Amino acid sequence: MQKFLFSPIEDQTYGIVGYEGDEPDVVIPDNYGGTKVTVLCDKVFAGHEEIASVTIPDTVTDMGEFVFEGCWSLRSIKLPAELRYLWGYTFCRCGVEEIVLPDKLVSVPPFAFKECRSLKRVVCGAGLKKIYSWAFAGCESLEEVVRGAEVDVSPDAFSSKELNT
Repeated sequence: MQKFLFSPIEDQTYGIVGYEGDEPDVVIPDNYGGTKVTVLCDKVFAGHEEIASVTIPDTVTDMGEFVFEGCWSLRSIKLPAELRYLWGYTFCRCGVEEIVLPDKLVSVPPFAFKECRSLKRVVCGAGLKKIYSWAFAGCESLEEVVRGAEVDVSPDAFSSKELNT
């Protein structure tokens, strides 16, 4: 069972504000009543330890805080091509092992991937300009970050961990 709760947004689209379900593979709808879904609001999937994979439609441009916090079983996630904004703690304490950031994402905010202990590899999209302090704090398995030379990386973005970048 997968049930999503929607709320209208000022730009005449919808955000997902709640989720009820128990399935390991979550497929987020791209519309509600024929109107695009563009936002995953704060804490939508927080604490859903049963989630192993998530498919997010390309209509989503914003992901709020703590969206996947505590989703320890989450291993596979495909971020939408249109994603422009992540907020702090979006993936905090989840089990994702590799993440590919889309080309339209311009920054990785503080604590976005805090304590993602299974995260090993990050591939940054062409549009990424900034990785903020503590974006990957506590990611003890992180080995490689693939990024362009022009990306501004805060000195403590990786908690002083030596990485292959």
